[in-house]
Amino acid sequence: ACVLAMVEEEDAYGYTLTARVKEIVDISESTLYPILRRLEGAELLTVYSSEHNGRLRKYYRITAAGSQRIADFKEEWKEMVSIYRFITKEVPPYDQN
Repeated sequence: ACVLAMVEEEDAYGYTLTARVKEIVDISESTLYPILRRLEGAELLTVYSSEHNGRLRKYYRITAAGSQRIADFKEEWKEMVSIYRFITKEVPPYDQN
C-alpha cells in the first residue's frame, strides 16, 4: 500500500521509491524490486522507460486498478481501526466512529 501511494503521487523509479518508502518503513532495494514486480504482475502498476542524463530509467505508474486498491485499503483500514477500538475499549461498541 505504501508503494502504491507513493507512485499515486507521481511516477517514480526504483531508487527514488526506495528512498521515499524508507522514510516510512525499513526496506531495501532487494526487497522493493520484487514488490514492484508483483504489483506490475497484478496490473496495479505499469512500467515505462525514460532517458535521464544519458541513462535509461525504469519508471512506475499507477493504474486505475492500483488506485482502486488504495481506496479499498483505506476502507479496510477503517474497519480494522473500529475493531481495534472495540477490543481496546477506546469507544463503546455501539459507536461506529
